[in-house]
Amino acid sequence: MNTTTFSGDITDKCRLQFITHYNDVYSYIDSARVALEGGCRWIQLRMKDASDSALEETALVVQKMCREYGATFIIDDNVSVAKKINADGVHLGKNDMPVAEARNILGDRFIIGSTINSFDDLSSVLHDARPDYFGCGPFRFTSTKKNLAPVLGYEGYRNLLDRMREADIHIPIVAIGGIRKDDIRQILECGVHGIALSGSIINAHDPVEEMRHITGLFR
Repeated sequence: MNTTTFSGDITDKCRLQFITHYNDVYSYIDSARVALEGGCRWIQLRMKDASDSALEETALVVQKMCREYGATFIIDDNVSVAKKINADGVHLGKNDMPVAEARNILGDRFIIGSTINSFDDLSSVLHDARPDYFGCGPFRFTSTKKNLAPVLGYEGYRNLLDRMREADIHIPIVAIGGIRKDDIRQILECGVHGIALSGSIINAHDPVEEMRHITGLFR
């Protein structure tokens, strides 16, 4: 099976991703800001159920911050808004637009990520198109995502990576879903390329310091 890998710059950045969320203290924009201040250089704006206008308004603010920090800016789900504002890319869930259709609309210049939960999911996506990376999870239960797929745990990632090696597939796998700081080293030891965080950052006592500590694990 033919596969590609990122350029070195993108490969390094995608090892630690932050997905925006909110709580009583931080808005979507605030959450992106603290992640950037803490050293993360890959921000995915996820605003489930938001209108295109609300998403675009927030996206323009977050995009400007990402450019100031030299960070990659990804929009979750919405291909039309990603194209309109010239984001760096889009991340597509299992029930979103197919990767092949998004690639046809966006072309090769945009990064396209795809959510999977299993090797069968991965194979299904690759049957029609090739994303730049896979977001794979959940690692454990998380309240930040609705309609949660089966939890993978460490063994789930090991099994997936083993099957990918057997099939000679070399697209980066980014682990996601309920990941905490203390999980990161062991998850990376399973062979995944990177980690995506959300609630564990903004719910920390000091989110900026929490992200700074985590970015140190990737140096």
